[in-house]
Amino acid sequence: MSVPSRPLSLLLLLALLSGLTLLLAAGLGSVELGPAAILQALLDRGPDWPRTLVWELRLPRALLAFQVGGLLALAGVLMQVLLRNPLADPYVLGTSGGAAVGALGALLLGLSGLAVQTLAFAGALLSTLVVFQLGGGLQRWHSHRLLLTGIVVAAGWGAIITFLLTIAPAERVHGLLFWLMGDLTTAAPIRLGGLWLLLLLVVALGLGRTLNLLLLGQSTAATLGAAIGRTLVLLYVLAALATALAVSQAGSIGFVGLVIPHLIRLLGIRDHRFLIPAAALAGGSLLVLADTLGRTLLAPQQLPVGVVTAFLGVPLFLYLLTRQARATEPA
Repeated sequence: MSVPSRPLSLLLLLALLSGLTLLLAAGLGSVELGPAAILQALLDRGPDWPRTLVWELRLPRALLAFQVGGLLALAGVLMQVLLRNPLADPYVLGTSGGAAVGALGALLLGLSGLAVQTLAFAGALLSTLVVFQLGGGLQRWHSHRLLLTGIVVAAGWGAIITFLLTIAPAERVHGLLFWLMGDLTTAAPIRLGGLWLLLLLVVALGLGRTLNLLLLGQSTAATLGAAIGRTLVLLYVLAALATALAVSQAGSIGFVGLVIPHLIRLLGIRDHRFLIPAAALAGGSLLVLADTLGRTLLAPQQLPVGVVTAFLGVPLFLYLLTRQARATEPA
């Protein structure tokens, strides 16, 4: 079977864009580095301070942003298939809020590492299940009901977050608030997060054909041989895990999972065997650019990356919501 050239060309372009965004992030900041200085630093040549700036500060942060953006975009794609709603997104549907509550609770208890990610995963999975059940399930879903349910659940998680911040030690509140708005300043080690992103992508790509069939409806997909029950459970787990990993590393960052899948589909890529890796590349690139803008726009002061993505995502979300409402109105 021949492989379409357009999806492969798009994937190649997105891969090149990803590399360019990482180089741009390595060069821009309160101290700008030119192409020659960046190349020397990457080759471990030249003065010590550019190498330190690139390898220990900017590049780890850019790679962290890339992996978080890729995870959020992947979660958005999976949720939109799971709920059969093009407006589904970890942030809009409250999944990020559930993960944030779990991670915040772990941080307040003095936990770290795997414990934070585990509690974030539990919160994300619980939130996804609640929204899915209250929204009517796959058989009776309605876009507006689902969105309303997600907004209500997200508001509930927001109230719990406010409560946790109220009882938190005063000296930790500022740092926790900054983290909740999307914080990439820690630039944590990238190896484990990168492996998680790669692993989730491989599993999701293995479901590519089944995801295409699910868009036709459960009964049609089952007739064509798709294992519906097992696939839905796996989608639950993958979407929640991707969201939890992203939130536990960088806080609650909105709209990446909503914006990126739509942009890829607008480019004509609807086959999930190509949509999934394209969304991960584009999501990573978007968050790297957003973080670069956040730390250079008001340098030396830094904007949380979640603020930048909200500025981009809110207008697009309102446009898509209005467009969908008009499409469902009777003629």
